[in-house]
Amino acid sequence: MTGLSMMFADRVVCVVRAPVLPDAVALCGALAAGGIRTVELTFTTPDVLRHLAVAASVPDVVVGVGTVLTESDARSAIDAGARFLVTPGVVPAVASVAREARVPFLMGALTPTEVYTASSLGAAAVKVFPASAFGPRYLRDLHGPYPSVRLVPSGGVTAENAAEYLAAGAAAVTAGTGVVPPDVVSAADWPGITRRATEFTGGLM
Repeated sequence: MTGLSMMFADRVVCVVRAPVLPDAVALCGALAAGGIRTVELTFTTPDVLRHLAVAASVPDVVVGVGTVLTESDARSAIDAGARFLVTPGVVPAVASVAREARVPFLMGALTPTEVYTASSLGAAAVKVFPASAFGPRYLRDLHGPYPSVRLVPSGGVTAENAAEYLAAGAAAVTAGTGVVPPDVVSAADWPGITRRATEFTGGLM
């Protein structure tokens, strides 16, 4: 699978934010073993492009880059092998680079106007952030005027409530620090991450 098709098939993406990433390949393998095969590294992680370059070769895992804020970041991420891009908000310059390179992207939005703008810019899906501010019902409300927009809630999505977001119409959900706590990533506790990923994906049923 390419681009974001694996995320839509599995209905989950994991966003990784950690001050230290000892082994990006091992991290992606640990997540995949737990059923999460789409991984979003972020520009908030030091040396993210170096980590991306090695992780991009992991079989059966799609790796992209998030917290993309500028045209330069977008181009650098694509050159390093990013299979998709994610922005925290509506960033037209990033959308332009992604469209030109034919790399799918998720664009962050919260309000109905932002959702419309992100979709109009060509986002393959709209990342509703912070999802915890309004909960699953808000996604159902957004789908009223935007029934065809793929919504991916991010922020506060857990193993306990992920199924509620999917039932409300989410195209996929975002796993975060509940699956990849920064201290656990820094400690290279890959079995622990696989266990957390398995618990999270088990809640999607």
